[in-house]
Amino acid sequence: MAKPPNLPAPSVVQQGRVQKPTKPLAWWEGGKILGGRDGLAGGTWLACTRDGKVAFITNVREVEKLAQAKSRGDLAVRFLEGKKSAMEFAEEVAEEAGQYNGFNLILADLCSKAMVYVTNRPKEDKSFVTEVSPGIHVLSNAKLDSPWPKVQRLGDSFKELLHERGGDNDLPMKEMVEKLMMNTIKDDEESLLPHVYPPELEYHLSSIFVEKAPQLGHYGTRSTSALCVKTSGEVTYYERYLENELWKEGTVTYHMDMDRGEEEK
Repeated sequence: MAKPPNLPAPSVVQQGRVQKPTKPLAWWEGGKILGGRDGLAGGTWLACTRDGKVAFITNVREVEKLAQAKSRGDLAVRFLEGKKSAMEFAEEVAEEAGQYNGFNLILADLCSKAMVYVTNRPKEDKSFVTEVSPGIHVLSNAKLDSPWPKVQRLGDSFKELLHERGGDNDLPMKEMVEKLMMNTIKDDEESLLPHVYPPELEYHLSSIFVEKAPQLGHYGTRSTSALCVKTSGEVTYYERYLENELWKEGTVTYHMDMDRGEEEK
């Protein structure tokens, strides 16, 4: 994701998801929220609203999990549906973070130019809440801007793509996804890999795009999304997703309503 010094601005958020059955990109009932949806729990991994809110979440890679944990995807939905600021909601989440398995949550309100990161890992630490600084950031299944090789690789590729475009903010979404998120290169250097799972499994998970493999069962990248918000308020949301073992794609474009942000200043 890229966060310019002054939001709203050409701001790009990208994320590949590698877990449950999902519903493709669409406006939800009521027409306020746009995004994909968890086909089981009803939450979301990346969604936005007509009035400038954006939220996305990743799970934290870990072995031990709470059996009766609440749905992490619901956190993003609550923020998008509610009226609290990004920081207010992040602090609320921090108070109840122990009820969830490990997560990283980004909350953004483009009208008020705010973006906040909250995580409940590592367990030993108190839930961490911080504002996201301007610049390019990468969020995977560890902390924001972690030193994982694929995180570094993705960040470098994003910077190279922006450099190639020569400051052109009109990035073709499909091209961006294909160049950045379809990378299947794996890391052979075991010492650089996370040591959460056995080495063979970590190797298969070390690529940006996680291909299905016997070692992973049904686990693999099911969808990849790209969200771009321009200074004009024009929003473009592109999604490439797997449905019945076939890859499909969809794009939705709309104009963000800035009135709320102006009224709240």
